[in-house]
Amino acid sequence: MSIGERRPVTGGDDEASRLDAALPDIDWSVAPVGTVFSRFRAPSGELAVASLGDPADPRVVLIPGVTGSKEDFYLLAPILVAAGYHVQSFDMAGQYESAEAGPPAGGGHYTYDLLVGDVIAFLEEGGPAHVLGYSFAGILAQLALVERPDLFRSLTLLTAPPEPGQAFRGVRIIGWLSWLTTARQGAGLMIWGIVTNRNRVSDSRLAFVRSRFSLTRRSSVDDIVGLMKQVPDVRVQVAASGIPLLVVTGDHDLWPTHLHAANAKALGARLAVYRTGHSPCETAPHQLGRDMIALFREAESGGN
Repeated sequence: MSIGERRPVTGGDDEASRLDAALPDIDWSVAPVGTVFSRFRAPSGELAVASLGDPADPRVVLIPGVTGSKEDFYLLAPILVAAGYHVQSFDMAGQYESAEAGPPAGGGHYTYDLLVGDVIAFLEEGGPAHVLGYSFAGILAQLALVERPDLFRSLTLLTAPPEPGQAFRGVRIIGWLSWLTTARQGAGLMIWGIVTNRNRVSDSRLAFVRSRFSLTRRSSVDDIVGLMKQVPDVRVQVAASGIPLLVVTGDHDLWPTHLHAANAKALGARLAVYRTGHSPCETAPHQLGRDMIALFREAESGGN
């Protein structure tokens, strides 16, 4: 099947799936060999950046979601580098080692304008890239694409909220509760689910994600949950951009697969579904890398 066909791809018994099934438990605080850490002066402040690979190679930018960080891509990045790409990621303003970045001191909120402005500035600094937006960052990536399509070679939406408007409404089982909670209450529930290991991650992963909260600014999480309750609908503009698109989810994601499939159809994107949950970059990096590289090759060949 060619990358241009828009049928779902489901993780199965191929080599990538076998490699993912045999993933070792790693120390998420230890970067892949060759990783270079730096700081980027964004409109919101200084952002923590991790880069891997040869800067002369085609650029890939991986953007983590709320409560996440650049370390979430430690398994994925080396796969992309091995395929000939230069991979960069950064902690969003307010998150982990970018905790000091954000609205001006003494007031203000984390807004779409602020966060999308950081994405655009980062892409401008290094030139056009293949971009991945993970969860909430998928919203930011789409908004940045609409504003600056010249900065995108392709776009992968990794378990990104599949519906505009009140994005939590479609979450499995508990989505209806999101109509009854404030942004701060919703953020509190999100953090509680992470620190109490509702995702059933390994002990080493749990230790790392808990440690991030010592730096992540709580107000940024509150504000971002509020933003996710008012997601702009830019599907028509994204589809019209002509940029190769990939929607990726796990069959046990927070949002059911049929919502991701409908979103992929609206965007004119390919859909990839793996036998995992909300974090394929951690649990299915070989399958994700395989499909991203196919997307990159399509983009680089002009879609032929």
